[in-house]
Amino acid sequence: MRFSWTALIVAPLLVPVIFCVATVGLFGSNSPALQFLIMLIVSCTVTIFLFVPSLFLLSQGWPLTAFRVCLVGLALGVVADVLVDLVLWKGSGPDSGPPVENFLTFLLRFGADPTSLICPFAGLITSGFYWWLASRPNAVIPNPKASA
Repeated sequence: MRFSWTALIVAPLLVPVIFCVATVGLFGSNSPALQFLIMLIVSCTVTIFLFVPSLFLLSQGWPLTAFRVCLVGLALGVVADVLVDLVLWKGSGPDSGPPVENFLTFLLRFGADPTSLICPFAGLITSGFYWWLASRPNAVIPNPKASA
C-alpha cells in the first residue's frame, strides 16, 4: 500500500459526517456545526498523528493488508475510547472531584455501555476507508512502469 494524501484528507471525514447526521437526527443538537467540527478535529488528529505513524511502523515489519490496516484502526479506536473513559473517570467523583473507584472498575462498568462501541467502530471504518482510497490506482499520475 502506498501513502495517499487524498486518503489522509478524505478518510477522517466519513465517520464524523455519518455520526453527526445520526446524532443530530436522533438527539436534535442545538449546535450541529460545533458538534461536527469537534468530531472532525478529533478524528483527523487520531488519523494523522496516530494511525498513519502506526501504519508506517507496521509496514516496516510486515506487508500491509486490508485486514492489518483495519486491525490497527480498530485498536486505535479502542485506545481512543479508553482515553475518553479516562477523562470521564477523572470527573466521576462526588461534585466532579477525584474518583472514588479505581479506573479498571469504572472502565468495566462504563465500557458495557453500547455507545462505547462508537470509537472502535469509527476507527475500523476510517481505516478501511483509508485502505480503499490509498489502494486505488491514481488516475491523475500515470504509472511510469506501465508505459515501459
